[in-house]
Amino acid sequence: EDLDMKAMSRSLKFGKSVSDNGWGMFTTFLRYKLEEQGKKLVKVGRFFASSQTCSVCGYKNAKTKNLALREWDCPQCGTHHDRDVNAAVNIRNEGMRLVNA
Repeated sequence: EDLDMKAMSRSLKFGKSVSDNGWGMFTTFLRYKLEEQGKKLVKVGRFFASSQTCSVCGYKNAKTKNLALREWDCPQCGTHHDRDVNAAVNIRNEGMRLVNA
């Protein structure tokens, strides 16, 4: 996921720890290593609603914008989601869609 590290470093919650992590260097190194293997680094846009979208039926749940909400049930299909696992599945699927587009 393409994160806005500059905005995160200004946040009271993340602060200096984000700017110290070398995210830019990590992604540059990762891209280089993937290209060596004939692979490609795909970035999913930072505004992609990965944790708000049901990975089963595609329903977008606006109530999940609250970061304190760690688990939720899709009101459309009833699937129970862990916020992080659901987001990871959606990011993977979006990345695969972008590669095959």
